[in-house]
Amino acid sequence: MNIKPLADRVLIQPSAAEEKTVSGIIIPDSAKEKPLKGEVIAAGNGTKDEEMVLKAGDVVLYGKYAGTEIEIDGEKLLIMRQSDILAIIN
Repeated sequence: MNIKPLADRVLIQPSAAEEKTVSGIIIPDSAKEKPLKGEVIAAGNGTKDEEMVLKAGDVVLYGKYAGTEIEIDGEKLLIMRQSDILAIIN
């Protein structure tokens, strides 16, 4: 995959949704909790007003409704602004 986000945007691969079972009942994909954690795959250069502090490989937390979901080569990714990132996990 050869995608380079522009300006203050980052490309994120969300962590897999947790499989929860309730007394043997498997919850379908449509009812699973949307993950709020992921790994930065690529980052833009930032803007003249905001320096890019994220880099590829950073594991981050983001808001529940942050970003735009895109699908590339059958893989679901998120693209969002750096300001939508809540924290970097060390």
